[in-house]
Amino acid sequence: MKLDGLSAVVTGGASGLGAATARALAAAGVKVAIFDRDADKGPVVAAEVGGVFCRVDVTDDASVDAGFAAARAAIGQERILVNCAGTGNAIKTASRDKQTGEIRHFPLDAFNMIIQINLVGTFRCIAKSAAGMMSLPPLDESGERGVIINTASVAAEDGQIGQAAYSASKGGVVGMTLPIARDLASEGIRVNTILPGIFNTPLLQAAPQNVKDALAASVPFPRRLGAPEEYASLALEMCRNSYFNGEDVRLDGAIRMAPR
Repeated sequence: MKLDGLSAVVTGGASGLGAATARALAAAGVKVAIFDRDADKGPVVAAEVGGVFCRVDVTDDASVDAGFAAARAAIGQERILVNCAGTGNAIKTASRDKQTGEIRHFPLDAFNMIIQINLVGTFRCIAKSAAGMMSLPPLDESGERGVIINTASVAAEDGQIGQAAYSASKGGVVGMTLPIARDLASEGIRVNTILPGIFNTPLLQAAPQNVKDALAASVPFPRRLGAPEEYASLALEMCRNSYFNGEDVRLDGAIRMAPR
């Protein structure tokens, strides 16, 4: 797929992996719309890449519909969707308070929130974007109309203690990649998923330096945190390479997460 002149939507594009991807797409000549709840950072990144910001909550149908409508009015129907919107928490399935001995279980509303954002929110954007892509003519004689890239996590395969909700949500993203790629194959829309390891995103940047150093040391090679630009590089390759379809790819420096 030749990227120059195409349009893209990047969810979670106000920071971290999404912002890096928005910048990389723009550098390749793509018109970019950023979907995010952060109304402070989002417009800044959008202005930097010469794109448009749409304040979107991926858990809300009306918000996502309004975002796609605004983005398409500004830059045209997207041929590229990159899903980076997501969040996490760390709560054991059941646990005992070390001081009081009180036994608690994972609050189901907290579990559901992670599923709604990471899994259902991703699928909501996929379905609505794919329907829009289907309205366009193919880009070339192969019949390609567009590409969708999702963000899972290595926790989908080796989740740690306290990551039941997060791992379930990201495992769901991995699990639906191939079926959706098969659903959309006849329409020339490709679907792939990236499973990042430990990346130097804003969430990690707030951690103490000794914590970041320990995490970096746990990566076999290269022994450091991943750079958001490395995620963006793989996302662009998935866009450009038209034979890249139905794949879930770890990007993790060969790490396999320990239980904690």
